[in-house]
Amino acid sequence: MILDCDLLIGRDIVYGRSVGAEELDARLTEAGIAGGAVASLRALLFDAPSGNDEARVAAAAHGWLPVAGVDLRDALGAEREIERAAEIGIRLMRFASTREGVAGGAPRIRLLARAAAERGLTLLVEGSVPEVAGAFMDLGASVVFLDLHFYDLGEFVLLARQEPGFHTSTRLMGGPDAWETVVGELGAERLVFGTRAGWFEEESVLYRLGTARLSVTDRQLVTAGNLERLAGVGA
Repeated sequence: MILDCDLLIGRDIVYGRSVGAEELDARLTEAGIAGGAVASLRALLFDAPSGNDEARVAAAAHGWLPVAGVDLRDALGAEREIERAAEIGIRLMRFASTREGVAGGAPRIRLLARAAAERGLTLLVEGSVPEVAGAFMDLGASVVFLDLHFYDLGEFVLLARQEPGFHTSTRLMGGPDAWETVVGELGAERLVFGTRAGWFEEESVLYRLGTARLSVTDRQLVTAGNLERLAGVGA
């Protein structure tokens, strides 16, 4: 089974493109991806409460994992959504500072990340790791960096050695030996399958999965086990 940690539904206001739940489901089926963790662009860019309700409905309809998003431009609203997500049992929270035009080092990000970590939420974080990772250090937080590029892999390894809760998505890890480096340096528990299907070339990530030199056990962790653990599935 393959699960994708980086699913989005809604409308991208920059590119004017929309991907609905039904279209995404068809795309995943075609790619052989069983499901994953879904967030709403509406939550990140327009209205967090209604967008998060949209993600929950889509997740329930398709057997996906719901992700609550926050609009970091509205710090107090983001705080309320973190509290609401924890109260209703959602375990995954998406931060998208770059998409929202908020500086990665803004104090609000660190304060909100701490609030999420204290409530046991796993953070799915967009943005360049060198620009955004500092806000999540020394919090004891579980974090999946969705946009780590293999050019920055060395820096991530150094960070992750100090931060046992730091994980990376596979989406931009297409460089030679990138997956194997994460597994060898940090363990397979730190690599989480993600493609941003419907918005990115999931075929390239699936091809890399097919060529990755991983054991059967490690492959199962990367493709599904790690995301299920971080989402509290079966806990």
